[in-house]
Amino acid sequence: VQLVESGGGSVQAGGSLRLSCSASGVLYSYYCMGWFRQAPGKEREGVAVIDSDGVTSYAESVKGRFTISKDNAKNTVYLQMNSLKPEDTAMYYCAVSRRRGWWLIQHPEDVSYWGQGTQVTVS
Repeated sequence: VQLVESGGGSVQAGGSLRLSCSASGVLYSYYCMGWFRQAPGKEREGVAVIDSDGVTSYAESVKGRFTISKDNAKNTVYLQMNSLKPEDTAMYYCAVSRRRGWWLIQHPEDVSYWGQGTQVTVS
C-alpha cells in the first residue's frame, strides 16, 4: 500500500492550494480516504474525509473553505483549500481506512495507512 501526496507549498492568507493523494496497492472502492493535518506541538487532526460512496465529512474549522473529492478511475483524492488562514499551516497527511468517514475524522487512530505528508504554510 502506498499513498503519495503532492500539491503542498507556501501561500499568503486568503490564497488557495490543491492537494492530491494517489493511492496504489489498495482496493480503492472499499476504503474511506481523507486528509489529516498536524501542526508543530499539536495533535494530528482530521480535516476532510470521503467515503467510498461519496459521503464527505469535514472538520468545523474548514467547512465552507475546503472541498474533498475523488477520482475513482485514477485512485486519487483531492483537497481543494480556499481562503487559507495562517492557522491552516501544518503537515497534511493522506489517509486510508475501512471506517466510515464520520467516525474516522474524529479518530485518527483508526487510520490504516498514512502518506508521507506534504507541508502547507500560510503566511
